[in-house]
Amino acid sequence: MADIPQDLLGQIKYLEDLFTVPASKLKEITDHFVKELAKGLSVEGGSIPMNVTWVMGYPTGEEQGTFIALDMGGTNLRVCEIVLPEEKGEFEIIQSKYRMPEELKTGKSEELWEYIADCVQQFIDYHHEDGKLGTVPMGFTFSYPCTQDYVDHGVLQRWTKGFDISGVEGEDVVPLFEAALKKRGLPIHLTALINDTTGTLIASNYTDQSTRIGAIFGTGCNAAYMENVGSCPKIAHLNLPPETPIAINCEYGAFDNEHIVLPLTKYDKIIDADSPRPGQQAFEKMISGLYLGEIFRLVLLDLHQGNACTIFEGQSMTKLSKPYSLDASFLSLIEEDPFENLSETHDLLKQQLGLDAKKPELELVRRLAELIGTRAARLSACGIAAIAKKKDLQAPCHVGADGSVFNKYPHFKARGAQALRDIFDWPASTIQQRGKEDPIDIRAAEDGSGVGAALIAALTIKRVKEGNLIGIKHADKIKKSCLS
Repeated sequence: MADIPQDLLGQIKYLEDLFTVPASKLKEITDHFVKELAKGLSVEGGSIPMNVTWVMGYPTGEEQGTFIALDMGGTNLRVCEIVLPEEKGEFEIIQSKYRMPEELKTGKSEELWEYIADCVQQFIDYHHEDGKLGTVPMGFTFSYPCTQDYVDHGVLQRWTKGFDISGVEGEDVVPLFEAALKKRGLPIHLTALINDTTGTLIASNYTDQSTRIGAIFGTGCNAAYMENVGSCPKIAHLNLPPETPIAINCEYGAFDNEHIVLPLTKYDKIIDADSPRPGQQAFEKMISGLYLGEIFRLVLLDLHQGNACTIFEGQSMTKLSKPYSLDASFLSLIEEDPFENLSETHDLLKQQLGLDAKKPELELVRRLAELIGTRAARLSACGIAAIAKKKDLQAPCHVGADGSVFNKYPHFKARGAQALRDIFDWPASTIQQRGKEDPIDIRAAEDGSGVGAALIAALTIKRVKEGNLIGIKHADKIKKSCLS
């Protein structure tokens, strides 16, 4: 950076101070996080919902059967047929993707469920032309905030991901969808409604029994883990044995909505103030893929307009002035630029923003992307560390992680791993030995919304067979349809 003017060097130093999260701060955040997780499990509750999922225990690896798994995302609908064979921990999968039409997102409730049921019918007709498909249980990954009093039930709290369909919020989505399936005479019984984090936890544990946490680092952020009923006061009235395991969907993007411990910058505060729901999802707004590009955009715009440092002087800021015009993939491309002269970054800024950046400006842009990406990864590790501390998880503890940021953002996994080392003070000597993994190791997850949904359906059926009906609303239907 020898050729960078002093004003730009000063601003780079300012940004480094602003976005760097030292080990001491990570530890402080993690300790507060642990308290908030416990508060969410209390009768009074807290900012973190800590939703009880009624998934009670890990798979054994011996689950068997054929299942339909349905994954309803914001862009695509995925239908899978999953076979769990006799071989322990194995699975076979065939799947098809269908586009979610934009008009459905603001249409009528019946149109949504009819379309989804049509896709399921198309899938079955294509893969089972002979019609020899008996009644099949379904696991439905419905990753929208739901209140679940049972594993086969879910009351939609609010739509997200661009959906705004009237008549669904506040309703149990299971009978709405089942009515559309029944209308077509489809041999399917919806056995479990799940969240993608819970599915990730169960699917990853199925193939790797050291998995203790399932996490999503993508458009949003979240994690799930297995808790003991005795540590969950809000369901104490059920008088279940205290050691009974039950999966908790944390929904911890809402961590620190009170702004007590997170190192908020003025840019984070702008994002919160201008968001549809100010004061909510504080943690998510600092680390998830939806917001990283916006933080980056706000900083560049501020530097252009400031007195201490003027970048892109005399150039049009029209494209950069449009909110949410950049996403996390924009920062990924900058961080992946392999050339010393940052020629790919130069071309990217030119093509997408109409900016002709000089070499010193490119250096600042590159450093800013690194800082925002690194902060996101380091803060993300605090949620994982908090669950590990709360549960006193011992090595080997594997975290099954999925999501676009984890899978595609450069260095995200390595930066998160370093943050965990900083939080737990793991001696460098233990992590530098060849072949030695960290006590908590974050790994690419199995297919939670497919395999995980099928496994949870299988676990639910197993509980019905055993007469353990806690958290199952329609056990009688499962007996008739899935156990006949």
